[in-house]
Amino acid sequence: MDDLNSLLKFGVADLKLGLSSEQIEKLISYLTLLQKWNKVYNLTAIRDPKEMLIKHLLDSLAVVPHINGERLIDVGTGGGLPGIPLAICFPEKQIDLLDSNSKKTRFLIQAKAELGLTNTKVIHSRVEEYLPEPPYDGVVSRAFAAMEDMLHWTHHLIPKGGSWWAMKAQKDFEDLSKLPGLIKIDQVIDLDVPYLDAERMLVKGIKSKSLT
Repeated sequence: MDDLNSLLKFGVADLKLGLSSEQIEKLISYLTLLQKWNKVYNLTAIRDPKEMLIKHLLDSLAVVPHINGERLIDVGTGGGLPGIPLAICFPEKQIDLLDSNSKKTRFLIQAKAELGLTNTKVIHSRVEEYLPEPPYDGVVSRAFAAMEDMLHWTHHLIPKGGSWWAMKAQKDFEDLSKLPGLIKIDQVIDLDVPYLDAERMLVKGIKSKSLT
């Protein structure tokens, strides 16, 4: 565990996040919970703790400098990625977690309790059936769906001017020029994930109109 702690601290320093020792401790506690529950609930195909730290925790933390807004929702969050790391990094923001898989939401409820996360709500629902009031400032997703599907399923969660942040592997990259007029691509950001020898990117889109 000391090795994981050191690896996380170096990774956080590389990302220039300046997290407190309490936040580092919570991230490690989350990783421990994920590893423990994964044995029964199959939350992730990755079993090795070091690989989990790099491919899940640091991968999620790499988007932190690029996220804004006060109320965000992580759709298709699975085991809480990137939502739980974001909630730990942004205690002043509301970061809600949505998934339709009841095993995964049971884990998320337990993780929320054990980590003392008061700034997140766990929502067990299909994304297209969830109607938040008021709408969120932004939608975050990690390996959730193709951009066009993501827009179709989540456009009702944010108002005009709201943001989408889609975390993508470069090999999964799509032709953004074919997306509907609902979205204006604001940024395509190359992410440098510490210790990860693979390409990652973050696509930020702004909702340019509401569907009637």
